[in-house]
Amino acid sequence: MMMYMMLVFLLMFFMGNLIFISKHKHLLSMLLMLEFIVLSIFFFLLVMISFYSYNFYMLMLFLVFSVCEGALGLSILVSMIRTHSNDYFQSFSLL
Repeated sequence: MMMYMMLVFLLMFFMGNLIFISKHKHLLSMLLMLEFIVLSIFFFLLVMISFYSYNFYMLMLFLVFSVCEGALGLSILVSMIRTHSNDYFQSFSLL
């Protein structure tokens, strides 16, 4: 049972990384893949903490930081759309 859950975690994590690397045209798709990777890490932590029967306070802390990361990403997306009228990386210059 534990091996199947680890296999599911690894599959989710590597598929999220593969799509994150290959789809780099839009900021929104990259943010969605980052959230998918965070979800897979959360799934891994949930399985490991429940397997070793520890407290779930670490999961709450992880969820708080992942929600803050998602809100920060969405605020960057909104400000980029307001200034450049799209979310393409080609139209955004760091200089």
